[in-house]
Amino acid sequence: MNKIMILGAGAMGCLFGARLTQAGYDVALVDVWREHIEAINAAGLKLHSDDGEHTVRIKAGSAADINVHPDLVIVFTKTLHTATALESVRHLLGEQTYLLTLQNGLGNVETLGRFATAERLMHGVTNYPSDLKGPGHVSSHGSGYIRIYGVAGLCSDAQQAIADALCQAGFNCTLDADVERAIWEKVAFNAAMNSLTAVTGMTVGEVGASVSGPVLARQIVTETADVARAKNIVIDADAIWQSIRTVFVEHAQHKPSMLQDILQGRATEIESINGAIAAVARTHQVPAPVTETLCHLVRMIERRPGNSSG
Repeated sequence: MNKIMILGAGAMGCLFGARLTQAGYDVALVDVWREHIEAINAAGLKLHSDDGEHTVRIKAGSAADINVHPDLVIVFTKTLHTATALESVRHLLGEQTYLLTLQNGLGNVETLGRFATAERLMHGVTNYPSDLKGPGHVSSHGSGYIRIYGVAGLCSDAQQAIADALCQAGFNCTLDADVERAIWEKVAFNAAMNSLTAVTGMTVGEVGASVSGPVLARQIVTETADVARAKNIVIDADAIWQSIRTVFVEHAQHKPSMLQDILQGRATEIESINGAIAAVARTHQVPAPVTETLCHLVRMIERRPGNSSG
């Protein structure tokens, strides 16, 4: 697993690309943001973290610029761009290339399945913090974890090598056969925090300090747990709720990515988060009225006049 492609050089993609490069892996960042690519190629990727500031020399380019046949592709694009991004690098994917998604939301595996067999697909979650400060500059402070596993339920030597590579890059990564539970728990958290901030324009702390915000957040978590249970996935709703309560206080000024997208007039990931939960709820006839209502409201905001995402 020496040659690694990072598809989507946003905050998370840059963090992973920088650390894997520092660990000695041959990494290429692929993105469509030309100013960002040019900054990285000209002066390196600036990584500001708890152990100081580093400049990492790393290849970056559009899909047309990169001529690397990777052993592993880690997908960090927004879910709505996944298929287009993978199609753009299809010519670089070999029969032995593994695909790993650490994206938010549901439905990512189904998209990746159009580009590789199930035996070469891995999915998972991560909660490492990362912020893109500008072209060629990423900041990450604090700890986190990564949980991954093979989509086919297998644990091969190659999959172990992927986990080892992430550990060697300084990440806390484990192979977790119950990773689907972790994915649903993160979806529940994001469905509450992202949609509520996107609709209200409030920061995380402002939602938490309001009368209705915590009530709605807890209901979304409860609904998501009910939907997951219909798929025989048991998530810990109480633990998720406690995490949300903690974030209300400790990350009070944070603006989640969905709110940032709304403020910038960009399309959000609402369809793969609240929308995906609501779709599964309808299939299994499980009520999820608050989760679905927030999805409709974000859709309306995305499509209001003057919003470029609509």
